[in-house]
Amino acid sequence: MRIIVSFVVFFAAFGITHAGNTYIYQENDGTIWYTNKKPVGVEKDKYKLVGVFGRPTATASCRNMTPARMEARARQYDNDIRRYASEYGVSRHLVKAIISVESCFDERAISRAGARGLMQLMPKTAEYLGVNNSFDSRQNIYGGVRYFSEMQRRFHYNDSLALAAYNAGPSAVEKYNGIPPFKETQSYVKRVIKKYREYLAANQ
Repeated sequence: MRIIVSFVVFFAAFGITHAGNTYIYQENDGTIWYTNKKPVGVEKDKYKLVGVFGRPTATASCRNMTPARMEARARQYDNDIRRYASEYGVSRHLVKAIISVESCFDERAISRAGARGLMQLMPKTAEYLGVNNSFDSRQNIYGGVRYFSEMQRRFHYNDSLALAAYNAGPSAVEKYNGIPPFKETQSYVKRVIKKYREYLAANQ
């Protein structure tokens, strides 16, 4: 049996680079491939998935999460949340709500789409914001708050639209002239707003 290993993924598996899951595929002739990307289109029919290893996705970060555990996680980031929320004119309670929904305050969270860290920055967005390491909590909070503040300005400080833009992209909000008709985005906006109100109420 021939075994071919992607060097990039090989290094990632040993922690030299940051990555999400590694997928193990097998061709009909027995060749084994290790990759950090799922085959798409016609390629996906050429390989059989035989295993997955690596870090769980961001969804797993919230499993079995009690309010007490969530607050314990959140507490360690309070200073940076306050700092950047103040710097960019965003409610610290809203920032906290975004992080709660995005990653349950797991600074190592990775989504299936590749978003990373506490505020789930996509690599291109992180690059645009000058964030060199999305798994560094301070950089991630800085980048996420700065980006959200840009969405607020772009959508005239309408928090619901800014949140929709944060989740689905500003072009989608502009295309639909409101919250896009995507179940994920609509649910995301409601969840963040609900959490935001809870944090506000707890701090009155």
